[in-house]
Amino acid sequence: MNNLPSWAQEVIASYESKSSGCFLLHGNVNDRLLISSNDQDTSLGSLTEFIQQTLLPRFDIIITFDMGFGLRVDRGSDIFSKWAPYAESPHLPHKPLDACRFISKYLLYCRNLIAIGQKAPKVAFIMKQAHLACPSMPNLHNYELNSLAALIKGWADDERLQEYGQSVFLISENLNGIHQLVSESPRVSDIEITLPDEGSITKSLIELSKSCPNAMQNYKDDPSAISNRLTGATLSSLESLLKRLEHDGHILNDQRLSGLKKQLVERDCDGLIDFVEPDRTLDDCIGLEGVKKWLRDDIILWRKDELQAMPMGYLFCGPVGTGKTYLAECLAGEAGVPVVTMRNFRDKWVGSTEANLEKIFSLIHALGRCIVFVDEADQALGKREGGSGDSGVSSRVYSMMAKEMSNTRNRGKILWVLASSRPDLIEVDLKRPGRVDVKIPLFPTMKPIEGFSIIRALCKRRDLKIAKKAFEEIKDIIPPLLTPGAAEAISVQTFRIHKTTDLDALGALKECLTGYRPPVPMDTLNFQMKIAAQEATDASLIPDELNDLLDS
Repeated sequence: MNNLPSWAQEVIASYESKSSGCFLLHGNVNDRLLISSNDQDTSLGSLTEFIQQTLLPRFDIIITFDMGFGLRVDRGSDIFSKWAPYAESPHLPHKPLDACRFISKYLLYCRNLIAIGQKAPKVAFIMKQAHLACPSMPNLHNYELNSLAALIKGWADDERLQEYGQSVFLISENLNGIHQLVSESPRVSDIEITLPDEGSITKSLIELSKSCPNAMQNYKDDPSAISNRLTGATLSSLESLLKRLEHDGHILNDQRLSGLKKQLVERDCDGLIDFVEPDRTLDDCIGLEGVKKWLRDDIILWRKDELQAMPMGYLFCGPVGTGKTYLAECLAGEAGVPVVTMRNFRDKWVGSTEANLEKIFSLIHALGRCIVFVDEADQALGKREGGSGDSGVSSRVYSMMAKEMSNTRNRGKILWVLASSRPDLIEVDLKRPGRVDVKIPLFPTMKPIEGFSIIRALCKRRDLKIAKKAFEEIKDIIPPLLTPGAAEAISVQTFRIHKTTDLDALGALKECLTGYRPPVPMDTLNFQMKIAAQEATDASLIPDELNDLLDS
């Protein structure tokens, strides 16, 4: 039993203790699983095959249902065919409600056999795609759907399932997609199937090396050497990749592995996230010395596993263009962990937004240490009170995010980084200590020399060499309150002028700055600086030059 995945051990313990006989399996349910038929023979199979072979080897009858084929008897058809209603009309129902009523009658029949002293078969029912058969439909008065949900809930509430050797498995891609009568029932044991951990990937690579010996020849002696680089990917996608490499005669190597994890993770997550393994560190971040020292101190704690001293999350706030996203990537590169950027996970279909969030959370838990970056956090994180036109989606997103961000088991594993130019619009509860412990304001340059240094560094990246002593010559035309984003635009325009005229680098920069106009109105910039300063965790993070602004 110890060799089984933790979720499978939980199923067995719940059933044998008679605490539950109805299981709602959700999460990574479409992945492949390592199935052991005996101590020597192993193979990769589907979740349904794993349930049948590993969890239900002693059950006499196994009946499955899916939306495409309806009911099917996968095991014990010879026993099942002796039941009079089926013998008289051997056509199994296809609709969910009809199928479940049919199953209920058979379960009751088996119990009656025991009641009169006869031997009854052990029966298990597996409903695949339960989120399609019994979906969550808030505020919808649908007789068939509600009847189906009530019937399934009745199975779970009946403690005699275990007593009579019966069990029910509901398989769903997500928990929020199931009808509330089922998903919120205390008698339904909801168990998440997580993405494979490093140990599971190693065992699967050993198995896959048998069928893909050429593709795996570099790692066949030690598959664990690459397992940690593949965490976050499904076994299904890994199997498909290796089979394709084997077919094409290619060999898996370090060069292929470099971009492989990003490709597999983003594909498995249906485009809901961007996965980045940063190639820059805080050394690449110009200026911000006080901020960088604070972040580096936290990273030292992270590396020493002093997790209780680690913040749960950061809030990077400041005017648009101040480099909040760039700083997050530099932080991740300094820490040596990947960055997961949440994309637009909102969907128009009922329950889809919540299901997308479940999938994202499952991924970040599987990655181990990582940074989750949420840009435009004031829009992405939802509101406590949802708008009248979104059917409560915004408030449910808020609730899910708040719960996940405050999960203390994630401290030191998942580091949340929120970015916003309007932190005042983020719900207060989401940016409180315990979710966001450190709020770091980012400001435009306060002095001409700071603006010159940024412009000079960005021009250097384009092979435009500007001497330090040139500052005295152009200091009077260096724009005030210059953001890194605006400085980037200046360097691009300087490069363009240099390439389209006969001006040297300094002359092109002068030409660019002479007609420069700030991309953000000054009143907007001042407002965003003020609210960023008000959010700061520590006064040392606020430049002295901002005092006049804050007092105004």
